Amino acid sequence: MTRTKTGINGFDALIGGGILEGNTVLISGQTGSGKTIFGLQFLYNGATKFDEPGIFVTLETRPDDLRAEASQFGWDLRELEEKGAFTIIDAASSKAQLPTSEKYALRRGFDMTTLAEEIYRAIDETKARRLVIDCISGLGIGLDEPSQIRTELFRICALLQELKVTSLLIGEIVDPESHSRAGVEQFVTQGLITLNLSEVNGTLKRDLLVWKMKQTPHSLKSHPFTIGRSGIELSVKKSTKKRS
Repeated sequence: MTRTKTGINGFDALIGGGILEGNTVLISGQTGSGKTIFGLQFLYNGATKFDEPGIFVTLETRPDDLRAEASQFGWDLRELEEKGAFTIIDAASSKAQLPTSEKYALRRGFDMTTLAEEIYRAIDETKARRLVIDCISGLGIGLDEPSQIRTELFRICALLQELKVTSLLIGEIVDPESHSRAGVEQFVTQGLITLNLSEVNGTLKRDLLVWKMKQTPHSLKSHPFTIGRSGIELSVKKSTKKRS
């Protein structure tokens, strides 16, 4: 089984060396927990360390804002884009009814079929091996039933698996007792990781927990992490593993 390394310091050891190639993992957490940074780091490391081109599908952040966020860690997305190692699909501008100059974008309004077609086109032309969708709550616009959201997510996940693209779906947690916004996203993906932000003695602390990772022995403990100049770094504790 081929594994896709995230390259995030301390993380891959928690999941048997990486995510199984072609699998889709849900990265879920509340505001400020580091979800988008995790996704960017996954793609940046893929492009710079493992020679694997990546695609970032942005549903709620305009591309230049995304590039600016990456630059604070020294990640020059423009340079990687010029090399064909990093691609942005702009699905945010059309939702905001704003023009876009991106090569890959939704220009005729937002719908799941158009998004799937643009993802397929970008993967086919760039030969991408990794993909991030941020944030999947944006996919639920106009969908009233969780079953509809689950069906639409399954369509995207099945496409990505067929194309052997290893993917992260970024999701929100509103209810602290839930693992996802709609309560169904984790059942469609092959893995579930939550990024948590909590107050301890007046200080905000971050930690990460792997809830599910198919066909992989993984850590059952929460692991503190920090976001520094180089992105996310884990403080790995001795862990108990199981096969999921």
